[in-house]
Amino acid sequence: MLCIKDSNTDPYFNLAADEYVMKNFKEDCFMLWRNEPSIIVGKHQNTLAEINVDYVKENSIKVVRRITGGGAVFHDLGNLNFTFIRNSEEGAQVDFRKFTQPIIDVLQKIGINAVFEGRNDLTIDGKKFSGNAEHVWKKRTLHHGTLLFSAVITDLSAALKVNPLKFNDKAVKSVRSRVTNISEHLKEKMDVLEFRDRIME
Repeated sequence: MLCIKDSNTDPYFNLAADEYVMKNFKEDCFMLWRNEPSIIVGKHQNTLAEINVDYVKENSIKVVRRITGGGAVFHDLGNLNFTFIRNSEEGAQVDFRKFTQPIIDVLQKIGINAVFEGRNDLTIDGKKFSGNAEHVWKKRTLHHGTLLFSAVITDLSAALKVNPLKFNDKAVKSVRSRVTNISEHLKEKMDVLEFRDRIME
């Protein structure tokens, strides 16, 4: 498997890189990457229904649409993202548990009791720290997910806050889950880059 530790923090580049690697590489790939403050919306979402437009403009937060479905997520440099891209046989291409298990294994090795919950979330003590999404292209599956490590939760809440009375459409509405940072549960101190290196091992 080809492992890529991407140091670029431009969300436009990183989301494009996900799709480029899926469609142009033949190898199975694993990538770790971070984005500067940005909101990543699912392919079926109404962007204006998901973001606090005034807050986003005032804070120069980039808004990017991804090729996978699911809800809107807030990224900053305290959020580590991972991508698996694998060749897979038809009928066995969508498997959230399989793709998130390596992440759970790493977390359990450093003393964190992370579990898979619902359709595509990872949680610690019932609080969400990872949302995941998948896209199938021919016989290639792209799975990517967020890992809240030391994200600014107040920014996350403010950037995604919206008045639900203003919009009423059939686009996917993001579920506002209770969230937590991985760093709050660590038994040993490390920063997000040290955590990235642990996963890459």
